[in-house]
Amino acid sequence: MNQPVLDTLKRPLRDLRISVTDKCNFRCTYCMPAEIFGPDYPFLQKEQLLSFEEIEQLAKIFVKDLGVKKIRITGGEPLMRKDLPVLIQKLKQIAGLNDIAMTTNGSLLPKFANDLKASGLDRVSISLDSLSDEVFGKINGRGISVQTVLDGIEAASNAGLKVKINMVVKRGMNHHEIVPMAKFFRKEGHILRFIEYMDVGNSNKWKLDDVYSKKQIIEEIHRVMPLEPIEPNYIGEVAKRFRYVGSSEEIGVISSVSDAFCTNCNRARLSAEGKLYTCLFGSRGHDLRALVRSDLTDTTTADEVKNIWRGRHDRYSEEREIKATDRKKVEMHHIGG
Repeated sequence: MNQPVLDTLKRPLRDLRISVTDKCNFRCTYCMPAEIFGPDYPFLQKEQLLSFEEIEQLAKIFVKDLGVKKIRITGGEPLMRKDLPVLIQKLKQIAGLNDIAMTTNGSLLPKFANDLKASGLDRVSISLDSLSDEVFGKINGRGISVQTVLDGIEAASNAGLKVKINMVVKRGMNHHEIVPMAKFFRKEGHILRFIEYMDVGNSNKWKLDDVYSKKQIIEEIHRVMPLEPIEPNYIGEVAKRFRYVGSSEEIGVISSVSDAFCTNCNRARLSAEGKLYTCLFGSRGHDLRALVRSDLTDTTTADEVKNIWRGRHDRYSEEREIKATDRKKVEMHHIGG
């Protein structure tokens, strides 16, 4: 058995997030605001994207040589990438890979959920930030209805996929819907995860004052439905888990701003154009597309990737207060969440 590859802070790599497209059919204000990502925005061309074969090649290296156990497919909106179930099927064949998940806005799941399940996808995280059509339509920038996403949730569940719901919470945008969302998804039987509004990229004009913290989120719910903390499922789990007292039903909070988890971060992100980012808030990616399109052997490519991880020292969220938060960072739609 290979020895784990550790970074400078002794963190292993276990979780790889692969973006398959930088395009999305939503224009969420905290990710791809419409005034910036308009009709003339220069999205990546087909030849700039990693092919499914190139993604498969790199995924095999990450699993076999670096110890990755979980892969999550992201975007943009990943279901805008043509024939995505074909990629899932390829990844499913990789020995040693334990889990394949996907993050999606849910709008295209009624069309693709059954094919995704049949191809080997294990679970989906579906983004929904409000139960109000008015609020949600403003957030997604397209006037898309809540029912569109609820239909996607139902389709995924009916197909046999495990489902979690992600809600980005921003003060003044939707923080008043924390309790209604908790009540609704507790009744529906899906785990809801609240995500603190983060300074990913530079397009969303992030300000610390807009963050509604984990402490505030939990206090709001606890007043109505008492909560108690529960242990993480595994080392490096980013969501802090809580259970409704007297039940097995749970919620989670991802608190990258108020309660950073850099110490146990064991994930990397591969952008749609093949750049490896070792931090969600990274400025510079490492070009793996050039490696797989060269005549290097997989062994040499694996050694290059190992050296990247061994040199990793990222802990942006723990250093946020002493670092300039206006530095240039990769945009969310390139690397997913």
